[in-house]
Amino acid sequence: MPSFASRCRTPRGARRSLAVAVAVAFVLGLAAVTPALPQGASSPAGVIPCDKPVYLTFDTGHMGVAPLIADTLRRFDAKATFFLAQEPTMDGGQTLDDKWAPWWKQLAAQGHDFGSHTWFHDAWSVDLPDGKFRFRRAAGEQVPQTVVLSAAEYCEELRRPARRFLEMTGRPMSMIFRAPAGRTSPALLAAAQACGFRHVGWSASGFLGDELPSDKYPNQALLDQALRRVKPGDILMAHLGIWSRQDPWAPAVLEPLLQGLKSRGLCFAPLRDHPDYAAWMRKPMEAPASKPAASGSAGAAATAGPKDALRR
Repeated sequence: MPSFASRCRTPRGARRSLAVAVAVAFVLGLAAVTPALPQGASSPAGVIPCDKPVYLTFDTGHMGVAPLIADTLRRFDAKATFFLAQEPTMDGGQTLDDKWAPWWKQLAAQGHDFGSHTWFHDAWSVDLPDGKFRFRRAAGEQVPQTVVLSAAEYCEELRRPARRFLEMTGRPMSMIFRAPAGRTSPALLAAAQACGFRHVGWSASGFLGDELPSDKYPNQALLDQALRRVKPGDILMAHLGIWSRQDPWAPAVLEPLLQGLKSRGLCFAPLRDHPDYAAWMRKPMEAPASKPAASGSAGAAATAGPKDALRR
């Protein structure tokens, strides 16, 4: 950036004043270095965090690699967006249980963004004539179930992770969501937006392939493809652990991917800085309903089951 002096021609007698002005500008510049922004906050006015951003996003998974992913992001000073569902974990718990609550709280304090991934990880299948929706409920290693939800019940599916996130972190979740497997319909998106949620997909070149079988899609091939294809403005998508992948994608691919993208001059921004979502994410979250609604034809007792690789 050109110095203050190079952009201002001054008389010789004003050089002392100019030196003072430069010193003040330097101090103000240091003062502008602030801690990570809280969830949903916008960047300070006039501050552009990076000029060639990509937007890292992670959906919940078995959580076996979640601490490694968080550590990698911290070392690269990379902000990401996480989409939360209540899924089984490798330690026999669930992603949003009390054991993981401190981890989510720490992640929120680091300035990442958060959205809903539905409570039971319900992947849309078809719109029904009566205005309801059929879903495939599957996460972790549970046998998939078919459930039918009304628009109101689907809104409850979106709100439950937001309520739990507030309980765990003391911070509101942004009113964004990612449909499991990215499967939606215009009617489903309209139902979600009617209760305040906007959908976030990912870029074609941002599908990082961590849910694909590692014998056919080894880590090196996925890394090489991402380094070739990812471009500024892309929304990237991966998971906090995939049950079916034998050779874990993270941190084996994540670390060299971040390093490779950084060497190309790219930087890593949260979705609150994305031009399509910035204004939406500044909206205050609606007050979550205090009591959950019915969860559909499979019954409220159904638990989130294995995240099998639902193909995009």
